[in-house]
Amino acid sequence: MSLHIADLLEQHSRHASDHRRLPERVCAAIDRHQWRSERLVARIQLAVVLTFSLLYTLSPKTFSAEATFAPVPWVLAAYTLFTLVHLYVCQRRLPSDGFTYLSILVDMALIYLLIWSFHLQYMQPPSFYLKAPTLLYVFIFIALRALRFEVKFILFAGASAAMGWLIMILYVVFADAANTMITKDYVTYLTSNSVLLGAEFDKVVTIVIVTLVLAAAVYRAKRLLVESVVEASVADDLSHFVPDQVMRNLAESSEQPQAGQAKTYDATVMFIDIVGFTSLSEALSPTQVVATLNSYFTAVEQILEQHGGTINQFQGDAILASFDPASGSRSPADDAVRAALAIQRMLHTQQFSGNQLRCRIGINSGSLVGGLMGSSNRLIYTVHGDVVNVAARLEQLNKELGTDILLSESTVNACCTPELAFEPRGDVRVKGRHQPVALFSITATKPNALA
Repeated sequence: MSLHIADLLEQHSRHASDHRRLPERVCAAIDRHQWRSERLVARIQLAVVLTFSLLYTLSPKTFSAEATFAPVPWVLAAYTLFTLVHLYVCQRRLPSDGFTYLSILVDMALIYLLIWSFHLQYMQPPSFYLKAPTLLYVFIFIALRALRFEVKFILFAGASAAMGWLIMILYVVFADAANTMITKDYVTYLTSNSVLLGAEFDKVVTIVIVTLVLAAAVYRAKRLLVESVVEASVADDLSHFVPDQVMRNLAESSEQPQAGQAKTYDATVMFIDIVGFTSLSEALSPTQVVATLNSYFTAVEQILEQHGGTINQFQGDAILASFDPASGSRSPADDAVRAALAIQRMLHTQQFSGNQLRCRIGINSGSLVGGLMGSSNRLIYTVHGDVVNVAARLEQLNKELGTDILLSESTVNACCTPELAFEPRGDVRVKGRHQPVALFSITATKPNALA
């Protein structure tokens, strides 16, 4: 058994070394799990000591009138005080390993002192306490350490429990050298205060085996915990690169993501491009260009999310966004128009790294294909279709018509916001399409209603 414990300690040491090589933020996430677990351990310890106190209060007292010292209340009071200190420490931070080891020793000291006191309380020879069922609480204290996902604490708790019971046996054997109370008869053992060493060592063996089983299970669980934290961290990082809806679809999908997974649906597409950003970039340093774009993208993204839009791509200083069928009363076209007006209002009042920006917006509605595109090793989520190409072309036509927002006829027909009026801007033939596209600009008859 000692070889098994050594093997487990060696494996845990290697795993702890791997843990130290993890990124700091991943280690911090694991420590937060451990911290919550240690707070739970402290609460359970408090529940245990309260249970012991209640049982002691309700149980009949058999001390003689001449007895001047009752050990149980003192043991319970000391353990209660330590548990409250443990709770206080856990509320502030994750306790150190040294404090945790001390907590384990206090747990075992409590249970064994209580068991030891039974022969005094009931005025019996020391061998009397070896038959106390209170020993079962030892397994609770060992199992408590499984909540921390640390093998070393489980092994230490098991070793402390086994060593403690051996000391309890030795005390019985040597307390009265003239009468060791040792017997080899099982019936005598069960029907008297005699000691059957084999039965007592069976308890030690059981403690060791339970400890090893728990340690092996927690060792595997700890690896799963680390893997899950790493995967959750990666998933959280990847959520910055793909739309939230895509992340939700991946989480709910029973299939592995692969190129070609796409669906066709009706939506509204918005194409946004900064006016004159190439010229502005020439006057800025690369660091200033990045800072300006990042603050601009952040502001636009907030508005799009408020109106149900999803950013599909950043293309240089341009943004491709889509509005899927909404669950509310408004249509995707209404949401897109409201978002476009909100973006334009924001640009009139806000600067980005000290720069005033303008943008042009093209909005088109129709059937598109959205899904995963790429190779077997690298995928991106994007939307494709004629509706996307037309939206990009409408954005460019703003420059020729002197407008900031242009909509297609399909978008106008899909809008049902009474506060809006649309002004026809003629028809245009888009490259690659045989049918011309009717253009419209926006007139907000009640601007405040669209805020």
